[in-house]
Amino acid sequence: MTTAAPISKEAYETAVRNAEAQNKVDKDACASRSGNAKDICLAEANGKEKVAKANAEAAYKVTPKAREDARVARAEATHGVAKEKCDDLSGNAKDVCVKEADAALVKAKADAKVDRVAADTQQDSTAKQADARQQAEQDKRDADYKVAVEKCDALSGSAKSTCVSEAKLRYGK
Repeated sequence: MTTAAPISKEAYETAVRNAEAQNKVDKDACASRSGNAKDICLAEANGKEKVAKANAEAAYKVTPKAREDARVARAEATHGVAKEKCDDLSGNAKDVCVKEADAALVKAKADAKVDRVAADTQQDSTAKQADARQQAEQDKRDADYKVAVEKCDALSGSAKSTCVSEAKLRYGK
């Protein structure tokens, strides 16, 4: 596996300063909005800054952990925006939206961890990689189960019971 050469400390510091300056510009652009549209705009601006800083750190450190952190920052930024967008909904639709956003975050974090463990243990142990993959799959299944059960809440009576039973069966609960 070939890796890129790390960027200099000066380049890293410049990237961080640029991210902060861009965040100020992006936040200023949100000022004209109101309500949830403003909240979404601010979440996008803050997420963009965090991702830029995490990418700069990954380019500076060039480690599997720094790359994982950058992927997690991207996932968390996407999650923050998705949850803000859910605020435009109500009732069960909002609950499902939030659970889907949470599930996407869990999945992205699990995938990032698997890739880091694979990079860390490239020559160390395939058992560690298999354990990480297995844990990631379990985390993803659990997240999908939560979404499925939340969708069942829109139903009532025997239809809801059947829905929950099918979700338990499908996700091994």
